[in-house]
Amino acid sequence: MSEISITALAQVAEYFKVLSEVSRLQVLNCLRSGSKSVTEIVEATGLGQANVSKHLKVLTQVGMVSRHPYGVSVFYQISDPVIFELCEVVCDRIATRLLKQVQQLEQIKEMAE
Repeated sequence: MSEISITALAQVAEYFKVLSEVSRLQVLNCLRSGSKSVTEIVEATGLGQANVSKHLKVLTQVGMVSRHPYGVSVFYQISDPVIFELCEVVCDRIATRLLKQVQQLEQIKEMAE
């Protein structure tokens, strides 16, 4: 990573900063199944309308989500599906770490018996 400029690293940090908010991850996960209106996202996530709108604005600004007017409604959809691959990598790493911790705890328990 030493060849990457500070400017590029700042953009990477900003990308991960956007993904560091649980509510945004909820919104992204909700949109995983397809395009939805704000009302549908609110119903699916249980988040407040203002909260969802705020997070959709951030997600749209960074290009993870796109918005499309349809009649009197606006629908949002994932514009960068690579996000889910990234999330799956992270989830797999967390699962591996947790499995290792469980195995270590079982070894400790066996030694104590």
